[in-house]
Amino acid sequence: MNYLAHLHLGGNAPEQLLGSLYGDFVKGSLDGRFPPALEQAIRLHRRIDSFTDSHPLVLTALGRFPRARRRFAGIALDVFFDHCLARHWADYADQPLTVFTGEVYRVLLAEPALPPRLARMAPFMAADDWLASYEDFAVLEPVFNGIARRLSKPEGLLGVSAELRTLYAPLMADFRAFYPHLQAFAAQVQAEADQAWSDPP
Repeated sequence: MNYLAHLHLGGNAPEQLLGSLYGDFVKGSLDGRFPPALEQAIRLHRRIDSFTDSHPLVLTALGRFPRARRRFAGIALDVFFDHCLARHWADYADQPLTVFTGEVYRVLLAEPALPPRLARMAPFMAADDWLASYEDFAVLEPVFNGIARRLSKPEGLLGVSAELRTLYAPLMADFRAFYPHLQAFAAQVQAEADQAWSDPP
């Protein structure tokens, strides 16, 4: 899953919002590098990624891409699923999308110690409301162009927007079938973590 889904699933407290994003920018062992609640959110991010990558509905969605695209299909699907979530946000969240993203940016811009790459991105993300802009399918093309510039083989995403347009209906259906499972999984992981914190040592 991409930024918007992780933020939606990770909880609304400031450290949860930060940790939901840090999961894409912080690698390796955590053990004490960040406050406990933030580390818990990073761990949830990682478990969401593992759950998603191995889920049969996601594997079905990845299998819809042409064989030549398979190496990069996961990147394309992560971004497209954020589009699906933004497009149907009201079905999964109580507050309007722009209210939610505004709170994310407020927390993000108030944090003085962001991971370096996230610190560089944050002002642009907030200024152009990247997260809510995913609702517009046309926005995905420049998103893919930006991702491609960070890849060793940027040609791997060439033409992916056209493929997504062709596959739009079945991939949207895959998202709609999968996301409730992911919501339930994230809620279960959070409940288990909260219980562990509340149990006496």
